[in-house]
Order: sequence, then structure tokens, then C-alpha cells
Amino acid sequence: MVHKNTPLIPVILSGGAGSRLWPVSRKSFPKQFWPLLSSKTLLQETILRGIAGGTASPIIVGSADHRFIIAEQLRAIGEQSARILLEPEGRNSAPAVTAAALLIAEENPHAVMWIMAADAAIQNEKALLGDLNIAIQAALAGHIVTFGIKPTRPETGYGYIHCGAPLTGIEGAYHVEKFLEKPQIDRAKELVQDERNLWNSGMFVVQARVLLEEIAHFEPKVYTCVQEAVACRLRDIDFERLAEEPFKQSPDISIDYAVAERTRLAAVVLGRFGWSDIGNWDALWELMPKDIHGNVVTGEVFLDRARDCYVYAENCITTVIGVENIIVVVTNDAVMVVQRDCAQAVKTMVSRLIEKGHIEAEQHNKIYRPWGFYESLIHGDRFQVKRIVVKPGQKLSLQKHFHRAEHWVVVEGTALVTRETEHIIVRENESVYLPLGVLHRLENPGRIPLTLIEVQSGPYLGEDDIIRIEDDYST
Repeated sequence: MVHKNTPLIPVILSGGAGSRLWPVSRKSFPKQFWPLLSSKTLLQETILRGIAGGTASPIIVGSADHRFIIAEQLRAIGEQSARILLEPEGRNSAPAVTAAALLIAEENPHAVMWIMAADAAIQNEKALLGDLNIAIQAALAGHIVTFGIKPTRPETGYGYIHCGAPLTGIEGAYHVEKFLEKPQIDRAKELVQDERNLWNSGMFVVQARVLLEEIAHFEPKVYTCVQEAVACRLRDIDFERLAEEPFKQSPDISIDYAVAERTRLAAVVLGRFGWSDIGNWDALWELMPKDIHGNVVTGEVFLDRARDCYVYAENCITTVIGVENIIVVVTNDAVMVVQRDCAQAVKTMVSRLIEKGHIEAEQHNKIYRPWGFYESLIHGDRFQVKRIVVKPGQKLSLQKHFHRAEHWVVVEGTALVTRETEHIIVRENESVYLPLGVLHRLENPGRIPLTLIEVQSGPYLGEDDIIRIEDDYST
């Protein structure tokens, strides 16, 4: 294990959008926040894995837009010591990892970082801890260590690592001879014939000082921009916000391109723990338990003469008849059907939807906020109906609108409504009217979630028609 004076710090990268798992995973609520494999989300599973293997509190690097989702998922598993480092915008993994390394180096530059994505699946965590110990030894010897996974198929969605000679004195670790880009299918078939070629898991183990030295050498602008962003960071409730302007000036580059593929310090440990990055729906199908016909279903799904299919249904009865090897995903506002062997192409389709201006490409109908969530039920030319759920003890901002009036009907719980100078208690099956321009606030003073139906009416119903006077969350 790590020397008592050299902590092992899990660093979890939670900035990805996971567009290949659209329409469930979207920019507003990506795949790491979904319970795709168990009752816990991928982020929660990763955090618990990091706590089990690490010797210090984890650092989660994520988007400022997701800060309250991350904090809520940490609280749900009882983790209160993790540090949440917020990126003002995504600049790929190299700036994110550099920020975490600089944060760690403030206290102990010799500390070992265990860097991992928030959205990978691990099948054998006991084996992972054994392989991790090998990686730690190599990291303490000055190497930048990744885990290579023995291929089970010719995969075009992963990069590959070509193993070189064994590391002296560290059994199970090898020099990296070269990294190989994501291949076309014919090249992938060639690569899997050579047992020295491994999938690149993208998980790294390295001392903070070593990583920073290599970043400064190969990508000096990343280093200087992120160094300033960390030095000028701000404390915000439970979060540490990287300074916006210098961070945005950093090059947009992955840690693989920035360092791993260029350094002479790269080493690899053969991972025996069963890994998948759950990069698309077909990968998820492979991981899930199947029925006797090879099907995986989630939700209210009815099958007839279907084989080797993945069907996900969200709040909607879904029937699938007489097909093989397809993926069907049904959400409240989108349907996606694709052959399993074309699952990588979902990302291209999402790009087309974005080009056409479809908000569903990136935004869920249900929008999460620190106080709860809201979702649109009906949208007309001059009216909109929403469901709003407020957690116990939480409140929305004190606000007003210039273009719409609102009518609130409580269907569960109790609401405390501020309307100008009035403070009104609204109970189940009661309502309150908020005329255009009136100053108002909604609060849940009770012990159960507050659910209400909001009817908006007016010539403009956009979310930017909100003038916030007071806001506990700076949203």
C-alpha cells in the first residue's frame, strides 16, 4: 500500500456528456448521474470505489452546471468530506486533471493521484484493489501508470496500448511501447490478435508532482492557465470554483494527448477487474443480466419473438415484436431505435439534432435545481403547465416576471408563498394567484416534498424572464 506519508487521493472526473447514451444521457443530466447498473448512480459507485481504495478524501472535478446534482448524490451516500472542484466550462481532461494535481500539490506534491472517470463500470473490485497496489508501486517509482484491459472483441470505441518490457522490480507492470488511436474495424481485428495490445482504460495513477512536471513540459499553456485558475479559485458553499477567465484560456486537450502519449514515463498494469466505459447502449447491453433470449429490459416492456435486444422504457408502455439485435430507448420526450452494431453512431445523430436546434438533444424535460426540480407538462402559444417539486426546507429565489402571470395549485405537501408583503400558507387542493410583475417566492416549510402544478400565462414564457432579487443558490 501507499507509504503512510504518501496519501492516495481518488480524483474523479465528472464532466462528460455521454451523448452516445442519448436520449437518457444528455448534457443537462449525463450518464454518470443515472443508476444504469444498480440502485446507485455511476458517480456514486465510482466515489464509493475510490473511498474503498484511497487513503484520503476524494476530489470530484465537474461542471458548475452540475454542482448541485453532484452534491446531492454525495449526500445520498453519506459522503461529506469530498472536495468538489468546479470547471466554469469543459476544457477536456488535461486541464481538469491539472487543476486537481495543483490542488493536491498545495498540501503534498508527493501524494499519489488515482484518476478515474465517473462513468465506468468495474465488475471485480477486489481484483481492482490488487492491481491498484501494483500501479501505486510504479507511481512511487516515478511512472505515469494506466490500466490496460485485455480485449474481448475488436472494439472501435477504445484506444489501445501496446505493452513493452516489464518494469524492473515491479511484477505486473510494463513500459508502454506506444498508444494507438481508436481504430477502424479492420485494424481493430488485427490489434486483438496480439496479446500485447490492451484497451486503454483511461484510468491513471501518478504522483501529483510528476504529472505537473510533465504538463508543464509538454503543455505549458495548460499549466500556466490552470495554475492561475486554481490560485484565484473562489469558495462557494460546498464548492471550489476555478477562476473563469484563466481556465477558459487553457487549451482544450485530453490528458492522453497532452501527456500519456508523449511522456517517457508511461507504464501500464494489466487490469484483471473487468472494465467498461459504458460508452454506448451496446456496451450497457453486454454488462446487464439477460433473459433466456438474450434480452435486457428496463421499465414496462413487453416482448414477442425478440432476441438479443436492449429495451429501455421511461414511464411508457413499450412493445417490441419480431426483431433481433436492436436497441430501443423511450423517454418522455424522445424515442431512439438503433441496431446494436451501430450504437456508436448515436453521437452523430445527437450532433444532427443540435444543428437543427432541437433542445431535446441536450436538455431533459425534467430540470434539476438545488431545491428540487421542475418539468413542463403542456406548452401552448400563450400558456404553459409545469410540475414543480420542492424538497423539505428548501425555497426558490425571491423573483418577479415581466411577461407572465402564474397560478399555483398545491397537490402534495404545504407551501409557504411570499407575495409582495404577504406570507401565505397554501395546503393541498388550495391555490394562489401571482399577477404579472408581482414579487414572489415559494418555500417548503414541511417535512415531505412539496408538489404543485404551475400554470403560466402571458406572451413570453421563457426561463430568462426571471428577475431574481434574492437567491440562496446563485442559480
